[in-house]
Amino acid sequence: MAANAPDFARFVAIDWSGAKGRRHKGIAIAVAEAGRATPALVRPGHVWSRQEVLDWLIAYATEAPTLFGFDFSFAPPIAARGSYLPGVIDLPGEAKSFWAYIDDRCQDEDLGAASFLEQTHRPHFYFGAADGVKRDFLHHRVCEERFNAGGGGKASTVYDAIGAAQVAKASFAGMRLLHHADGRLPIWPFDIAWSEPFDPLPTYGSLIIEIYTRAFIRLAGLSGRKVRDPDQLARALQALGSEPGCPDRQLSDHETDVLIAAAGLRAIADDPHRWSPPGLTPLLARTEGWTFGVV
Repeated sequence: MAANAPDFARFVAIDWSGAKGRRHKGIAIAVAEAGRATPALVRPGHVWSRQEVLDWLIAYATEAPTLFGFDFSFAPPIAARGSYLPGVIDLPGEAKSFWAYIDDRCQDEDLGAASFLEQTHRPHFYFGAADGVKRDFLHHRVCEERFNAGGGGKASTVYDAIGAAQVAKASFAGMRLLHHADGRLPIWPFDIAWSEPFDPLPTYGSLIIEIYTRAFIRLAGLSGRKVRDPDQLARALQALGSEPGCPDRQLSDHETDVLIAAAGLRAIADDPHRWSPPGLTPLLARTEGWTFGVV
């Protein structure tokens, strides 16, 4: 195994959205430069489209080695049930092929994927009591089970498509973005799954990873799900080794999430153990992926 973690010049956190339409208030992006400087929002106040994020990502990655963390699930669970969508014939069994499968079946605007859940494969997703018992849809990946067992909280599932906390639509829209980014930027751990011997530690260069922004709030020592108070934000940034900064306006939950997550990524990305979590196998690296930071 490589002795050292990769040396990134910038750390980017992206809060994502699966909402319908072309512009999405739920998207926010923050960048932390190497060192201790306060993370900064990218185009603060701008209402992003998902395609804009993809275009910005590809261009920004060429400027310096950058770690890009997206807050959505990069693949559905498959280890526990043997299929992403049990019963569907000729369904791909690895993540990259499944991303292409989703993209091929979605005509939604701006890399959206709502139709995939609402129409194409409707029986596999929970939208309310008419679908049956909700617990029958609560399937999780190996990394999510580890996160839950370690006291991290209750990770959501991509099959639950109801309520404000659901991650289903955002995740499947995100998988479309990953399909379009594939081959243009490495995506961890999927692009190291075939290395011999298997070494989850990436090499030099820009890289896309999956993150869970709430995990960085907990890492900063805060117990809540969201940070709304400027003093809380300052304490969280300081706890993660960052200069606290002072926002000049009221920030949204999405903005505070990414500011804290960018600082958190910078704080832990040089730890080789974060890149080699127990339980991450070559098979999982090809099929389910892993949330960076879950060990």
